[in-house]
Amino acid sequence: MKSKTTKSLARQNRWVGFFFITPWLIGFLVLQLYPILATLFYSFTNYTFTNDPSFVGLKNYIRMFTIDKQFLESMKITGLYTLMAIPAKIAFALIIAMILNQKVRGIGVYRALYYLPSILGGSVAVSVLWRVLFMHDGMINHIIGTVGLGPVDWLTDPGIALGTLSLLQVWQFGSSMVIFLAALKQIPRDLYEAADVDGASWWLKFRKITVPQVSSVIFFNLIMQTVQALQNFTSAFVITNGGPMKKTYIIGMKLYDDAFKYYNVGYACAESWALFVVIIALTALVFKSSDAWVYYADEGVRK
Repeated sequence: MKSKTTKSLARQNRWVGFFFITPWLIGFLVLQLYPILATLFYSFTNYTFTNDPSFVGLKNYIRMFTIDKQFLESMKITGLYTLMAIPAKIAFALIIAMILNQKVRGIGVYRALYYLPSILGGSVAVSVLWRVLFMHDGMINHIIGTVGLGPVDWLTDPGIALGTLSLLQVWQFGSSMVIFLAALKQIPRDLYEAADVDGASWWLKFRKITVPQVSSVIFFNLIMQTVQALQNFTSAFVITNGGPMKKTYIIGMKLYDDAFKYYNVGYACAESWALFVVIIALTALVFKSSDAWVYYADEGVRK
């Protein structure tokens, strides 16, 4: 009798669990899984919002790599943007985390202030602020003007506009910094004490202790931030609108224009799946490389 009661309670608890995850399941099926499958279907059609989709096979994908030169150019610009922003962002986040790992009065306030840009950084309002700061007569040029330097065309010079956009991505280092800070607190203090006894310099301790101990977190941040950067849209759209001379016309903007400006929805869906494949490939490459440089306390560097 006791066994039947236990089984009945377990069954009831199972249904209670299903009940509580039902909102998430509905949201996942309707807002994520269905759109994903729909874009895959539309990528093989000539859907344009105004007509019923008709199957065109691989025509959209062939067009991307043989006719549409702007697609490959936008992918190149997106890759360059990612290469400029992500290494700098991760390095900067680690440096700030090391500074904020010190035992100083009021350090919690400083941590909150440094995390603030990550909360606001992806918003349209901050992108507008960034554009105002870096415009020809903006605050940044006023500041460098006080030391005798001439104004810089941060947003209109084709050579540096993409770099200016990447600075906004670097400025949103707070989330990576918090994760690094948690990892730094887990490093055994006796490792540093032993290094001090041996007379190791700060650089040697950083290279031989700190970096290996947080390498798994570097790995995690590298993947997450790379995926985020490859999907960026807001900053390029608001700050430069893809200019000057389409030097900041990243793939997110091209997807938007093809779908909502030119109404080539089927083609835009194909572009989004091409981007998805690139993201998967890069992620797999990072995972493969991790065997050589990611250190795990219980395993060492994986071989």
